[in-house]
Amino acid sequence: MEPAASDIPKNHKNAVIKAIILLLFIMAAIFLVRFTPIKNYLSAEALGRFLESAGFWAPIIFIFIYAAGVCFFLPGTLLTGLGGAIFGAYWGFLWVWLGAMAGASAAFFIGRTLGREFASSLIGDKLKKYDDGIERNGFATVLYLRLVYFPFTPMNFGMGLTKVHFKDYLIGTGLGIIVGTFIFTFFIGTLKDVWASGNWAELISFKVFFSIALFIFSFFIPKIIKKIKREG
Repeated sequence: MEPAASDIPKNHKNAVIKAIILLLFIMAAIFLVRFTPIKNYLSAEALGRFLESAGFWAPIIFIFIYAAGVCFFLPGTLLTGLGGAIFGAYWGFLWVWLGAMAGASAAFFIGRTLGREFASSLIGDKLKKYDDGIERNGFATVLYLRLVYFPFTPMNFGMGLTKVHFKDYLIGTGLGIIVGTFIFTFFIGTLKDVWASGNWAELISFKVFFSIALFIFSFFIPKIIKKIKREG
């Protein structure tokens, strides 16, 4: 059923208000973590001390911090590196992945709730076909963008503005960030284990060389994916 003509201005007004709230939220989030004393509590050292004192609850708290950090535009490399350094290569990967998924989902719903209505009102005929295409091929689109390391947080909010189905977005994100997340946490966790053991001879061990090789390989993943896409 089409909305009554009298409802259109009201709906548009509500969409504009929501979009302004979204913009203010993003601006406030960036301002808080960059230019206020809160940033002193968000350094790797401060977060590391806090999590190490949390004991049994450290993984749950870390997942929450990671999710909140994603929504507040904290650098993902900081949080991912912190997870690998505190929890090690394997548990660090699990907690980082769960935190990233929780943060990606939360940011998506913030974008979808506050910005989708306004975004759809701006989409003309030329852009509509792309929006419809994302709806039809949401999983493939999200997976590809994750594999080529499209900026994580902007994409989370941005996908919420499109017609992509949440299930496609969630699965595409979950699969798309596995490789990069594991490589980075494995690299950091391995170096942390060597540092903690004090056995510097382990720096020439297979595990260390393997982690370094994976870390270097991660920089070539976007090019490989793009080449495969072109050839396909």
